[in-house]
Order: sequence, then C-alpha cells, then structure tokens
Amino acid sequence: MAWHQRTHWRILVALGLGIIYGVVAALAGWGGFTGDWIAPFGTIFMRLLLLIAVPLVLASLVTGVASLADLQKLSRIGGKTIAIYLGTTLVALVIGLVLVNLVQPGASIPESLRTTLQETYQEDLEDRQEAIDQAMEAGPLQPLVDMVPENILGAATNNRGMLSVVFVAFLFGVALMQLPRERAQPLLDLFESLNAVIIAIVGLILKVAPIGVFALIAGTITTVAGDDPADVAQLLGALGLYSITVLVGLAIHAFLTYPLLLQFCTPVTPLRFLRGIAPAQLVAFSTSSSAATLPVTMERAEHDLGVSEEVASFALPLGATINMDGTAVYMSVAAVFIAQTLGIPLGLGAQATIVFTALLASIGTAAVPSAGIVMLVIVLEAVGVPPAGIALIFGVDRILDMCRTATNVTGDAAVATVVAASEGQLSPTAVNGLPAGAGS
Repeated sequence: MAWHQRTHWRILVALGLGIIYGVVAALAGWGGFTGDWIAPFGTIFMRLLLLIAVPLVLASLVTGVASLADLQKLSRIGGKTIAIYLGTTLVALVIGLVLVNLVQPGASIPESLRTTLQETYQEDLEDRQEAIDQAMEAGPLQPLVDMVPENILGAATNNRGMLSVVFVAFLFGVALMQLPRERAQPLLDLFESLNAVIIAIVGLILKVAPIGVFALIAGTITTVAGDDPADVAQLLGALGLYSITVLVGLAIHAFLTYPLLLQFCTPVTPLRFLRGIAPAQLVAFSTSSSAATLPVTMERAEHDLGVSEEVASFALPLGATINMDGTAVYMSVAAVFIAQTLGIPLGLGAQATIVFTALLASIGTAAVPSAGIVMLVIVLEAVGVPPAGIALIFGVDRILDMCRTATNVTGDAAVATVVAASEGQLSPTAVNGLPAGAGS
C-alpha cells in the first residue's frame, strides 16, 4: 500500500511537471527537442501498455470465469451476483455516454487545434477509413463472425482482434468449469501463474509511469499546441472539462445508482452503507487497486454491513474481477471525448458498440492500478478511433483512476449486500437499526 501511495504521488508530480514543461516548451519553441528527446519515452510507455493487453485479458478472464466452478454449490447466488454486476455496469456505461454527449468536452477544442490533432494521427485516421469501408461492404453479422478466430495464436498477435481473445478466454474458462477439478487444475495453475506474472509486469511498468506520464503530456502539449499559448490553454481547459465529466459520472453512479439499489432491495439505508464502506473507499482511492482493497472490503461487508461470509467470500472476489463500474464510466466518456477531440463523429451504432465492447472489456480489467487505460485501447479499436489518442488523456488519468477504483469497490460491496439480503444472509445484528429477521 505504501508503495502505491508513493507511486501515485510521483505520477501526480510528474503530471504537474509535464504540464509546466509542455507550456514552457510550447512558448519557447522547443517542440523539436521535445519530439526528439522526450516524447519517445511516452511512446515506449504506450508500447509497454499495449504489450500486456492480450495476456492481461486472456489470463484475467480465463481465471475469472473458471473460478465460477463454485456455482455447483452457489449457483443461485452466483447467478444473481453476475446478473446484478452486469446490470450496474450497463447503467454505468449509459451514464457516461449521456454525460459526454451532453457536455461534449472534446468539442471545446478549436477547429485549428483539431486540425493539428488530425494531422498528428493522420496515419491512424487513414487506417480507420479503410476499416469503415470494409465494414460497409460486410454483412450485418460480420462482427459476430469476426469475434470467432480461425487461429487462436493469430488472434493473440493482433490488438485489434481483442474481442476474439475475449471469446477464446470465455471458451477456455467455461470448458475448465466443466472438467473434473483434477483434470482442469494444471491449466488453471498455468493461467493463474500467467495472471500473477502480468500483474507483476504491470507493477514494473508503473515504476516508470512518472517518466511516461511526463513525456506523454509534455509531448502532447508541444505537438498539438505549437507556439500558440491560446491553444495550450484551450487544450488544458478541455482536459479539465473531460475530468469533471468523468468525476460527475462516477459521483452519480456511486451516490445515486447504488443507494437506489440498496433502498429498494435491502433493509440497509444508503447512509448506513456509505458509513460502513468508507474505509474501503479510502484504501481503494489511495491504492487504485480493487485487489489490494479486497481484504478491507470483505471485513467491512461482513462486520459492518452484515453480509454473510458465504456471500462475501464469493461475491466480493468475483466483483474485483468482473465488476468495474467506475472503469465503465471512464471508458465510455474517454472514448467519445477522444473521438470528439479528433473530430471523428460517433453515431448511435458506434456508441452501442462502445457499450458492448466496454462491457466485455470492463469484465476483463485486472484489479490493479491503471489497468483501465489498457482496456480503453480495446474500446477505441472497436469503434475505429486511433488508440494513440490516449496520449491526450493519460496525463490526468491517475487521479481519475483513484476515483474510479473507489467506485468499483463501492459497487462490489453494494451488490454483495443486495445478494445477501435476497438470500436471507444479511445479519440483522451487524447493521444498526435492523429488526430481527431482516433481509430474509
């Protein structure tokens, strides 16, 4: 935990220094120096994130789905838990899309700056046009066909075919569930080890994150703003509006969606719930890791919210794997913001694709700091937005990551409380004001 706290402060300092340097460099005409000697470190950092995208999805989803072998004992609890998790994630995605379309933070960037951005990512935009042409020639069920790969290894070598990797991971996970435990265990051990290795690699990448964040934000400012201080101010203003949009979406989901769910489905009052889960929220905020927060979340759910050990031990670890509501809000806002910034229109069909892809991607997001930025690549690729556009938002991602992790943990506890109440496994003595037999 202390290491994560040091890291996030270093990243925040790097963000501030990157902004200061970028503004100074843009005004002093240091664009060439920055592009040659600083921006490449940001590119390397981006490549490190792309490097782990496929194994991150594969290992997380296979181990997560295969763990549902517990459904043989807790099939009813598992079904309710998964259904509510997916439902709240869907609501989170819709909240994010509604807000970003109403606020339109990317539209605040002037046309001259948008043109510069388009020129910066011209090659990616041309690739996008080719993909659009191919999609127009294809039949309506072609995306479904494309999701099923002809070659597993081939799918794993293409970040643009990430949905194929998701499909294969689900297929492996379901098959492992059906095998006898002794037959499935060797492969489960392999994927669990791979998952542990990837999480360790994420930790290593985060050690150089301050350098990457500094280089990304400095390179982005000097590239897109040139020598015009007005463009610098407008770019930073757009990033601020984007951040506010994400934070408002997270607040609506955490303090409206979950309390309404608790109000209608449990005897636990929203205020009592928020008081009980507050320590876990603070740990989640400081570590940006649902996995690191899990012991605290389970302790608060069992002893302060009255969730039974049986429900807590199943629903909360599963939630740390598949319930990423805060990440879902962020991905929907970020994808549309980047598209708006680059002047790429996203119609109703494209935004429906965002919902579908982000729903799958949020399920496969590892419960570690900044994993959501990796999953955003999948969403951008699915709707044809250049993933290099992530450079526009990465500088402000750390503080948003802390907030969305707190939202994720809040959602885990809320769903566990709802499931426990529906199963009569919510202890009336652990929740102040609950009558005997409540939750049955």
